[in-house]
Parts: sequence; C-alpha cells; structure tokens
Amino acid sequence: MALDVAQNPYDFSHMHSAIARFVEDDILAGAASVVLKDNQIVDFHLWGYADIEARQPMQEDSIYRIFSNTKIVTAVAAMCLLEDGRFSLDDPLDEYLPELASPVVLKAGSTDPTAVEPARSRPTIRQLMCHNAGYTYGFLMESPIDALYNRVNIMDPNATLADMVSKLGQIPLAYQPGSRWQYSVSSDILARLVEVWSGLSFSEFLSQRIFGPLGMIDTGFHVPGEKLPRLTTNYAPINPAEPMKGGLRAVPDTYAEPKAFHSGGGGLVSTIGDYTRFIQMLVGEGQFGDARILAPETVRLMHTNALPDGIGVQLPNWFMPDTVFGLGLAIKTAPRDGEPDTAVDEFHWGGMAGTHSWISPRAGIAALIFTQRLPGFWHPFSHVHKRLVYEAIS
Repeated sequence: MALDVAQNPYDFSHMHSAIARFVEDDILAGAASVVLKDNQIVDFHLWGYADIEARQPMQEDSIYRIFSNTKIVTAVAAMCLLEDGRFSLDDPLDEYLPELASPVVLKAGSTDPTAVEPARSRPTIRQLMCHNAGYTYGFLMESPIDALYNRVNIMDPNATLADMVSKLGQIPLAYQPGSRWQYSVSSDILARLVEVWSGLSFSEFLSQRIFGPLGMIDTGFHVPGEKLPRLTTNYAPINPAEPMKGGLRAVPDTYAEPKAFHSGGGGLVSTIGDYTRFIQMLVGEGQFGDARILAPETVRLMHTNALPDGIGVQLPNWFMPDTVFGLGLAIKTAPRDGEPDTAVDEFHWGGMAGTHSWISPRAGIAALIFTQRLPGFWHPFSHVHKRLVYEAIS
C-alpha cells in the first residue's frame, strides 16, 4: 500500500543528508524513514540499497526483520484480550501457565545458578509486560541464569511457545519478581498466553485481530517465496570493534521457511508501510481508518509507567537514561541532548537490526527509521534521525 505524503511546510533536508552520510560512509547499506505529524505522513524517504552486492535499491515495499519491534505487536495482542475480559493485569502467570508455578529465584549477587531461594511473590502479567517478572534473555549474559537459558536453547526455532514455557518452568528466576527491570523472554511468554487465552495460534490471532484489520499484508513470521526478492539483506560491520569506521558484511539467516517458534519477542518481518499503519493505530489511540483495535484508555495505559518507583530501564550495552517502561513500551521521562521538552512522555522501542519507531504525544510527532544492521541496540543513526525530526517540526 502506497505511503501518501501530505502537503506540509516542514524541511527535512538536514535529516535526509545526515542519514545519507551513514550510507555514503558504508555504515548503513540503506534505510527508509517515515515521519508523522498529527498522524499524517509528512515525510517519506529512502536511501541506498536493500542489497549492496546486487545493487538492489531500497524500496517502499522492502521487507525487514523487525526483531524486537515485534514486542509492541505482542503487547497490543495481549491488550485486545484484556479488553475481552480474558485476564486481569495483576493475575499471577501460573493461573494460566501452571508450568511456571512455585518458582525459585537466584540469590542476589550469586554466581552459582544452584544457589536459589523461594520467590517472595508470584510473577504477574503486569510484571511480565514491563520486563519486571524475574526472567532474563540468555544472549545478554547478565546473570548465571542466562547460561541455563542458552544450555536448553530457550528460543529453539524448531520448538513451540509451549515448549519454551515448559523449559522455563525448570529454570530459576534471575531475580525476585518486581525488584528490577531486565530485558527478557517475557514477550515470548506473553505470546504463549495469547494462545492460551484466545484458543488460537499466536500467528492466527495476530492475523485476525491486528494484521488483517490494519491491512498489514506483508507482516508475518516468514517470507513466502514470491516475496523473497523483497527481503532486505542483513548486515554487520566488518570490524565489530570499530563499527563507525564503515565496511559491511552480509549476515545470513533463514526467513524463507516457516518456523515452529513464533517469537512474540522478535519473530516478525514487515515493511515500513505496514508498520507505519500499526504506529498510526497507536497514535490514533487504538484506531486507524475504520479499524478499531483497542480502546483509547487501553492505549494510554500501555504508555503509562508500570514499573515500581525507583526502577528504570537499563540494557548492559545500551545507555538508556531517564527511561521507564509501560505495558510493552519504553517511556522517556526527560529529553535527550538536542531534543525539545515535548519529547517527555515519548514512547518507543526498536529492533536489534535497526528498525526503530517512536511516538511523542506532546509534540504530535511519530517517526520510523528502518534499516538492517547489527549489532543490536547500538544504532547512533536512530538518535540522529530523531533529533533532526524534532528539529524540523518543532
């Protein structure tokens, strides 16, 4: 579906030039950007290549691995079922997933994963949705529990969400529920809960309740054969120790065949057009066009801080100051350098290959920038893009 740009008085040339330099310096292969003001598209721009070797230009319908942008979709799916009355946010997880009953927890400060104590409380769905329930991720290696996740291949692509939950029931929690924020497999657990609550597979639920109504025709968990020519190549720096020196190498992966594991934390592929429609739904407080996905008060709840007082968001390799977390979304509590005061309350998240999106309710601005570049989370181009978008509109 074509991205139609509304007539507007804004000059985005500085942002266009800045992102072009990342491409010219061989830091990015290519990129796509959409900017919204008052939920209208006021800028759409493409740079560079979807595949450098093939000299295939980035296109409006190029398909990206959106990785952790999937988490916001999963959160919306869960909130649909909250509105359906299938659960309450403070219900314990084990009410619906008995495999997770009676958890034990790694003792604080211990490096021995067998040094455990009983959980002081039962993890809840609210805690799950804000990465505060006791789980970890594996690949970030923040805790000795991560090694246990890796040992059992917690997100085995040949297993199911139910298989993952069964494995988690045999592994201690990484910390006492409610005591800290830790990036985790929580969105994958939430995807399994969507299956339990709805009686559908996770992919079926997304198609019926979100993708179909919003017209997200290119979003799913794999790329069918007829669409494979549109799948962008994923890249990483040739020299990971100096990622800003330029030079890229292709990173192979497998999205051509369906997988058993439909990851709620990072499994989707999409186009910038499809994901723009999803973002427009959130900006529209649950509605885009004729499709009503959530009630306005539900969307507002999603971008209200759900963490206990004094707990903020911090990844081990990505400094995130002045950030708290709602139900599936990070929330900014202070502007970054060069950003206006209206950046406060901006809510956002991104994917580890460089698909970032954010919404600023105070400024009436939202924006997306999509590329395919590892390593995860460290993407200075996204901060440059955001600062210059604010500058152009504010």
